[in-house]
Amino acid sequence: MTGFVVAIPARYASSRLPGKPLADLGGKPLVLRVAERALQAGAREAWVATDDARIADALDGVAGVKVAMTKASHASGSDRLAECADIAGWSDDEIVVNLQGDEPFAPAEGIRAVAQTLHDSGAEMATLAARIIDAEEFFNPNAVKLVCKGGANNLREDIAGFAGWRDALYFSRAPIPWHRDAFAADKRVLMPGQCLRHIGIYAYRTGFLRKFTQLPPGLLEQIESLEQLRVLEAGFRIAVALTPAEFPPGVDTPEDLQRAQAWLRQQT
Repeated sequence: MTGFVVAIPARYASSRLPGKPLADLGGKPLVLRVAERALQAGAREAWVATDDARIADALDGVAGVKVAMTKASHASGSDRLAECADIAGWSDDEIVVNLQGDEPFAPAEGIRAVAQTLHDSGAEMATLAARIIDAEEFFNPNAVKLVCKGGANNLREDIAGFAGWRDALYFSRAPIPWHRDAFAADKRVLMPGQCLRHIGIYAYRTGFLRKFTQLPPGLLEQIESLEQLRVLEAGFRIAVALTPAEFPPGVDTPEDLQRAQAWLRQQT
């Protein structure tokens, strides 16, 4: 892999935390913290795709960070990044990592890993997963689960059983796979390491990003409210690799922001 770029969708009008990209996190705007993670991962370029001049002004003059002023009417972050790709002039073969604008602590190893997975797998899209070891997380609809091809080795507790990457079969907010016998008596029984949680970071080549945003929303995508299902429904591949480093929780609410500020103070 010769290199990759990172694109960060950043919308000012967050419903749960208005002005989230500009929220102060250790003396810096949250979106700048995200962009710095992208550069630490070795991205050739870090672009912030936004529709608000206040975000652009906050990033003005920051070395290595570029801003794409995009339309306010985009329905999703992927649509915003497709316009960013046009503004940036990336070729169809460029590897683009979609890093969410509320992930100020995304590990550099994870950002690199999703780009490498796309390159190595030849899939149209790549993403990351982590082992679920907590029953509460498994039954939480806000924690997206996934299953992959690969037979019984998917369920091995040994991480070596999931070396490299595997193609995704399905993503769901429901607890999957459902262990019929294990859950028959006690639905809170969960054998550690047998289930996977999706981490919402993606990589694709620019050509497929443009194609993806032109696909009509699929039925399963609408039922689950999971955009990545559009890719599977249309017959394309999503390669999944285990994350090499933990992704701390993102910032979605004022409470999340307080936790992130506290965590950052502990690191200094």
